[in-house]
Amino acid sequence: MREQSRLTPGRVLRLALLILGAIIFLAPYIFMISTAGKAQDDIFTAALSLIPQQFRYLENFSKALAKVDMGRLLWNGVLVCALIFFFQVIVAIPCAYAMAKLRFRAARTMMALVMLGLLVPIHATALPLYVGFDKLSLLNSYTALVAPFTISVFAIFLFLQFFRAMPDDLINAARLDGMSELGIISRVIVPNAWPAVTAFAIFSVVAHWNDLYWPLIVISKPQYATPPLGLMNFRAAEAGDDYGALMAATIIITIPLVAAYLFAQKRFVEGITMTGLKG
Repeated sequence: MREQSRLTPGRVLRLALLILGAIIFLAPYIFMISTAGKAQDDIFTAALSLIPQQFRYLENFSKALAKVDMGRLLWNGVLVCALIFFFQVIVAIPCAYAMAKLRFRAARTMMALVMLGLLVPIHATALPLYVGFDKLSLLNSYTALVAPFTISVFAIFLFLQFFRAMPDDLINAARLDGMSELGIISRVIVPNAWPAVTAFAIFSVVAHWNDLYWPLIVISKPQYATPPLGLMNFRAAEAGDDYGALMAATIIITIPLVAAYLFAQKRFVEGITMTGLKG
């Protein structure tokens, strides 16, 4: 036990690299928390100091809550992310199961289409989608925010890798018991797929919670604004951006993501590990 606890040069190097990586990743959050407590004059100074000269946390957080309807922004973010995630999972699990466990001629073609779908960014389809929603009078609605993302090729790919690692004997035993394919999905696949579902949930929620590009295109009414879009209210061309209040608002909308990740951290790591296994 004592030999294992010794700090060898290799272990010291690994710890140093991990600490350096943690500092790099945490630096934006440290700067954000520091700026949220500074006055405007304290932010624009030649000397960079993480400790505010005058603690203005209460004032900046009060401005953030007064400037925008933070409750509405958070509710819109939760609703949009939850709907997107729900429909993504409903579509992706049967597709991934069929590609992983069923034998049919179009399996290779579907796999190629999934891989090609991973290469297509939302920016390439934004214009035709916008025109389509405009023709259907669906701009400024939750439908416009949710519908383009209900099918996720990344989710299909992730679940496909997970389902391939599941033993075929489990599926065959369910078929011998008289289960239909939908019954196998609902009673066998889904209960065993929670690690992969949790891992994908983190990816999906973070991506769509932080998305500014698409809401900026289809939403112009405040009642449908998502958290990143609501932060645009802190921009002022004439008076200048209120960075203290902006950073305070950013902290508020970041807290749910941090809390969700900490809550699901164990299953997230488990899901990422298991999706890398080969069946």
